[in-house]
Order: sequence, then structure tokens, then C-alpha cells
Amino acid sequence: MASASEKDPRHHTRRMAQRLQETVAHLREDIGKVEEPQLKAMFETSAEVLNGLIKAFNDYDKKNEAAWRKSA
Repeated sequence: MASASEKDPRHHTRRMAQRLQETVAHLREDIGKVEEPQLKAMFETSAEVLNGLIKAFNDYDKKNEAAWRKSA
């Protein structure tokens, strides 16, 4: 049975945001390890896209966007 924290959506969104942030850091580290400009650009673009997802998870937690608020 799931614990109380596992039932809290913020538990999941925070964990996912953390994992995405780890991936962003890995992508940015690898930019310095590869020579191919197209791969560097793909890694940078991927990091930016993941940062957008991290922001979406954080906005969900804070209910910053109308889409994340409960409608009456």
C-alpha cells in the first residue's frame, strides 16, 4: 500500500523534476566532451526542453498556471 507521501502529487513531481535536472546536468557536461557541433546543439536543445518540463512541474506544485488550478 502506498504511503501518505507517495499519494501526494508533489512527492512525484519533485522527484521527477530532480531526475530531469540530473539529466540536464549530464547533457551540459557532455557538451564539453563531444566535438560534433550538431551533437552539441542537440544536447543543448535537449537541456533547454527539459528545463521547460522542470518549470512545468514546479508550476504544477505551486499552482502558478491556470491549467494547474482546480476548476469549480
